[in-house]
Amino acid sequence: MKNELEKVMSGRDMTDNEMNMLANSIIQGELSEVQIAAFLIALHMKGEAASELTGLARALQTAAVRIPTGIVDAMDNCGTGGDRSFSFNISTTAAFVLAAGGVHMAKHGNRSITSKSGSADVLEALGINLYLPAERLAEVFDKVGLVFLFAQNLHPAMKYFTPVRRQLEIPTIMNLTGPLINPIALKTQLLGTSRPDLLELTANVLKGLGRERALVITGEGGMDEAALFGTNHYALLENGEVSLHQFTAADVGMKEVQLNEIRGGEAPENADILVKVLENEPSAFLETTVLNAGLGFYANGKVESIQAGIELARYIISSGQALAKLHELQAEQVG
Repeated sequence: MKNELEKVMSGRDMTDNEMNMLANSIIQGELSEVQIAAFLIALHMKGEAASELTGLARALQTAAVRIPTGIVDAMDNCGTGGDRSFSFNISTTAAFVLAAGGVHMAKHGNRSITSKSGSADVLEALGINLYLPAERLAEVFDKVGLVFLFAQNLHPAMKYFTPVRRQLEIPTIMNLTGPLINPIALKTQLLGTSRPDLLELTANVLKGLGRERALVITGEGGMDEAALFGTNHYALLENGEVSLHQFTAADVGMKEVQLNEIRGGEAPENADILVKVLENEPSAFLETTVLNAGLGFYANGKVESIQAGIELARYIISSGQALAKLHELQAEQVG
């Protein structure tokens, strides 16, 4: 640990193997919380490298509980969190729209770390069981085409990181790694990050982890979702190549919505927002969901443009299919 910490503190990047070995030491309980905190802070101050993200992700994936699903084209739209925007649960709401549109959604997430309500918190408020065994989760996914994968339940190694992250109360490499370590192998991905400087790097990490197509998005002000205000920047992984792009609400034919219009609250309030969106109740929450679900359809390759994705998302919600998908999951991921 001392050599690795000194290397990072001197501004040098760790290799994939070095990070993998250090992560395994943490997972095996060989480092104290103080040592883990020092390492996370040092990495954050240096700036996380692709090799470090990859090495950590591989270690955590290896240690994860396996989900024996027969689905081979899964997608996730989990974000990094840590943007301090206190918005409602955008990607979680969008996941129901994507699943209703025929995308197999393996929604990976956690309880709140730096926000008022994480994806696990809001789904628990909606009656979703966070603690089903792996075999039952696979059955839900195979039947519904959507399943929520609770990180704390499926990543036992996280128990060494979570107390430290809660006490630090700042984004760390763990926020960046979370969306990379879905227990189900992913074919495509929409990944929101609060770090616009890491768009291209993250897309290349996804490429190295086997994603065939992916989109990494940062909204205005460092939101880890697409926003209807300011400029969105994204990296697109397509045909093995990564390219950088940007767009505004006007570019995709939508009206502006300001951040204060999409702020959420605690889990019960965000659960109510989610249901109202899926009921197609007009609001800034609905428009933001339509944008992010549309972006998800584009990231998945189901449509050929963001605008086409937006049109599909709006239809899926207005037709009642997204709300029906929520009810279907509520009926299956229980007990």
